[in-house]
Amino acid sequence: MFLDIKKKDNFMKKFLIIFILFSFNSFSLASDLNKTIYAHVNGLVCDFCARALEKTIGRQESVKSINVDLTNKIITINLNDGKKLDDSKIAQLIEDSGYSVREIIRE
Repeated sequence: MFLDIKKKDNFMKKFLIIFILFSFNSFSLASDLNKTIYAHVNGLVCDFCARALEKTIGRQESVKSINVDLTNKIITINLNDGKKLDDSKIAQLIEDSGYSVREIIRE
């Protein structure tokens, strides 16, 4: 009887360790997927528009770099390690600049 309890205890310890390791690994992968954000924007037509958005969004502490593609009307935002930028904040910055957001995709 005592032996069965000890086996179960060892099994639970191993299971818990594996679960914790898997959880940390999954969290790390999930955060890596959100480092690049693509915002599809309506109304981008000129280089002046692009530079204004680059300044506005680029001032955010979490933004590492930004690129505005006028041809495809996509803003690519790369985030600093360990930083976040909510979709609502991105949409607000873009809309406050006079443009509308079609879609925001995270990778």
